[in-house]
Amino acid sequence: MSLRLLIADDEPPLRDWLRRQLAEVAPDLLVVAEAGDGDTALADIETMRPDVAFLDIRMPGLSGLEVAARATVPCRFVFVTAYDEFAIQAFEQAAVDYLLKPVTTARLARTVERLRAAPAVTDQAGLLRELLARLDGAKPHALRWLRVGTADEVQLIDVNEVDRFEAADKYTTVYAGDREWLIRTSIKELELQLDPNNFWRIHRGTLVRVAAIKNVHRDLMGRLWAEFHGQSKPVAVSRRYAHLFRQM
Repeated sequence: MSLRLLIADDEPPLRDWLRRQLAEVAPDLLVVAEAGDGDTALADIETMRPDVAFLDIRMPGLSGLEVAARATVPCRFVFVTAYDEFAIQAFEQAAVDYLLKPVTTARLARTVERLRAAPAVTDQAGLLRELLARLDGAKPHALRWLRVGTADEVQLIDVNEVDRFEAADKYTTVYAGDREWLIRTSIKELELQLDPNNFWRIHRGTLVRVAAIKNVHRDLMGRLWAEFHGQSKPVAVSRRYAHLFRQM
């Protein structure tokens, strides 16, 4: 019997991509519903009763984790996201698998194999124990990819291409050379997700990639300024973080 699937992601291009890739690796799977937000995803799970739900974690309304926690009908969950700090939470909600964007076709094929081998969800506690056992000894990974763009186009940017992040009200501006984007993740969240060896906070609202810094100089007022390769605009370094550059 073919598995019935639900796909939930707030970016239509990503839903389309996942649907096409699933059709390529397993043509017999049947996508019975798609949702662009968490509330719709939960309602569709309750009414359509899919065997498996592929859930983006960050969505408008309910998050993917909240959808899984509130579902009252038997369903297996696969979380698909660019934010790997949610891995532990995802598995604690009895996910069958956890996919980090950008998902490769080979990785998705392994997920489908796992779905076919997994028993129907009748013992949530047992499945939870199995999943937690898989995570035993797992080490957290720093954020590698950023999802940027508009409602019509999505790009995945390697964080090693980013020069700096700057707080912009409730958003964060991402600067990479002469390109820039707004994302919904705060500076505080990004600092927790990024590798602290590669990214430093140099101001209350600024995170920088260390390798992107060309030099740091002091002006006539004694203030420090960081200059970046390929950019003419220097960025202020607050006194609180000046110690980071004493040996540079």
